[in-house]
Amino acid sequence: MIRVVLPYHLRNLAGVASEVQLEAAAPVTLRSVLDALEARYPMLRGAIRDYTTQQRRPFLRFFACEQDWSNESPDVELPEAVTAGREPLLIIGAIAGG
Repeated sequence: MIRVVLPYHLRNLAGVASEVQLEAAAPVTLRSVLDALEARYPMLRGAIRDYTTQQRRPFLRFFACEQDWSNESPDVELPEAVTAGREPLLIIGAIAGG
């Protein structure tokens, strides 16, 4: 079971608590987790990744095991602690301003 923690605005959109649990196809990659998340919560399609390019939306970041995975290839396998459910994949809403 993969644990995913969503930021407030995505939680409200999906109507869920802060953490959701998903089954993702092996190998467990960022792409497979996001595919599973969007399949289970279709209202999130386009909110995390662009519909056409599948690129991460600006102002969203991905963290796993205290490391930033936002600029990694979506096909790189996530750490074993995430795939085993001991650590969550965090989707964080970035803050900008000045």
